[in-house]
Amino acid sequence: MSDKMKRTAKIASAGIISGFFNGLFGSGGGVIAVMFLRSLCGDEKKAHAGATLMILLMSIVSLILYAFKGDVEWAYGLRFVPGGVVGAVAGTYFLKNIKTDKLKRLFGAVLAVSGGVMLFS
Repeated sequence: MSDKMKRTAKIASAGIISGFFNGLFGSGGGVIAVMFLRSLCGDEKKAHAGATLMILLMSIVSLILYAFKGDVEWAYGLRFVPGGVVGAVAGTYFLKNIKTDKLKRLFGAVLAVSGGVMLFS
């Protein structure tokens, strides 16, 4: 198998796995996407930014499917949008200005805390 075919297979696998977890957890695929993109592009910040694109598109598909099943709690979900937009702007600015090693540690810490909350709540 050529290097190009191996890379294409890795990208397709990353998309499928990320999409699966996005559909299952509601944007949880972004965590998986960051790991795959980091290994593909070799740049931590570009991996996080690229995962945002993946999350957006996967989330649109997931939202449509959830909505057709009647599983979207629109009133509550939409209440988070204004704060989410402010947070997205702040996070984008922060990503541009944080050192890569600190970004990795922060990302790992957020995952660890999130995992702990999920396991013990």
